[in-house]
Amino acid sequence: MSERDVFEYALLRVVPRVQRGECFNAGVVVYCRARGFVAARTHLDEAKLMMLDPAADVAGVRAALHAVEGVCQGGADAGQAAGDDAGRRFRWLIAPRSTVIQPGPVHSGLTSDPGAEAERLLDLLVR
Repeated sequence: MSERDVFEYALLRVVPRVQRGECFNAGVVVYCRARGFVAARTHLDEAKLMMLDPAADVAGVRAALHAVEGVCQGGADAGQAAGDDAGRRFRWLIAPRSTVIQPGPVHSGLTSDPGAEAERLLDLLVR
């Protein structure tokens, strides 16, 4: 059995009309300090988005989700967070904000493969 490490994750929720508080899961951000790993996996259900807000900016929501993935990857796509370590990028992404893309509470677990865990959580909690 391979070594298992603690990881943390938060769901990404789409809140098309913040004042109404209605939301649905559209992604997950996974962080494993021991492995210096942070990644986001996203999946936008456009039908749900349009049901909650027929006037929603689908392209804008998709771009915001891709921006989260870019921050996780680091490099030029991370913008100002490019020089930050994985932990700082994760903490920045999970900070509460009142926007269309909002992070949920942080949960934790054990994993031997944080990348596979991100895919598993996306399938289980988002798709």
